Amino acid sequence: MSAPALRFKDDTGRDFAAWEHRLLGDVATFTKGKGLSKADIDENGETPCIRYGELYTVYGATIFDVKSKTKVNVANLVLSKANDVIIPASGETQIDIATASCVQLPGVALGGDLNIIRSKLDGVFLSYYLNSQKKLDIAKLAQGNSVVHLYSSQLKQLELKVPSSTEQTKIASFLTAVDEKLAQLTRKHDMLTQYKKGVMQQIFSQELRFKDNDVQEFPEWKECTIGEIATQKSKKLNPENAQDNLRCVELEHISQNTGQLLGYVDARKQKSLKSQFSKGDVLFGKLRPYLRKYLKAPFDGVCSTEIWVLRGSSVTNDFLFHYVQAERFLTVANISSGSKMPRADWNVVASEETEIPCKAEQTKIANFLTAIDEKITATKTQLEAVKHYKQGLLQQLFV
Repeated sequence: MSAPALRFKDDTGRDFAAWEHRLLGDVATFTKGKGLSKADIDENGETPCIRYGELYTVYGATIFDVKSKTKVNVANLVLSKANDVIIPASGETQIDIATASCVQLPGVALGGDLNIIRSKLDGVFLSYYLNSQKKLDIAKLAQGNSVVHLYSSQLKQLELKVPSSTEQTKIASFLTAVDEKLAQLTRKHDMLTQYKKGVMQQIFSQELRFKDNDVQEFPEWKECTIGEIATQKSKKLNPENAQDNLRCVELEHISQNTGQLLGYVDARKQKSLKSQFSKGDVLFGKLRPYLRKYLKAPFDGVCSTEIWVLRGSSVTNDFLFHYVQAERFLTVANISSGSKMPRADWNVVASEETEIPCKAEQTKIANFLTAIDEKITATKTQLEAVKHYKQGLLQQLFV
């Protein structure tokens, strides 16, 4: 029979035995969870519990720490055994329902609409296997349209190719270590993001002030309006007059809340008039401003007219890029007109009173926040690299 592209060796360096063909029903027994509505969740409860919706939003392939608790009498609950694999019994789509997790703890209450798979297979191995190589096969077993159902009678017919118990454990341990690395990077990214948010609030409320190179206080911030610190450029370009290779940035090309460019298109392929911008200008999405789409332009180009092209007048563009991320600016930008397609009004924003530091302090603030952004970006890059690495492993470790 076929073997996975990537195999482990035993502790003596020898090959493990060939993988064997099995039906899931031959190596597992099945039961279902019971009860547990949203109203049954109680942070003061004594029994840890898992509801089926949490498989989509809270947990991954393994569950070592249970987030929810309940006060429901245990006599009315179905409790887990360590190594149980749970998978939804109903869901919105066939592909989403193929979401498995291995519960590593005994005594966890498992809610209704959960299929519980108990077997002598390594539960962590089985969970990764079902979530990767067997995901499409499980999706094909599910039935229904508006609500999709997955029954134990269907899961019993799922064909597996199973290695020895020792090799199962090696695969499970290896993938768990990769997921732990992903979790570490995710926590680091979240912490940096929250740190930046907190620091920005302190900086722009002036709770946190910088000092000059002689460790002296900078002057007090100057009162002005937003319209005095930045101008909103509106020079338009007809796509017919666009030069070769002129890049056009649309709203969907600006990431939400991160200031990252996701792509661009050839300006000549667009039909509507576009706003011109220069490298270093600050682009801010005025359509649905609550989406928080902002970008410091990395090149000369054009953009959708739903994007403001902002240029600092009494502030540097570097400082302006961080200023438009501050809650004070975002709050006034969200005073928008229109119901179905709300847009920020520059006249309203420009008339808003604000305060700005001197140019030297602007530079220190911009450099400090840019350094945090670079750390966030580097962590995000690492995170995506490990995710890609894991996907490659899953394709090679299972058949």
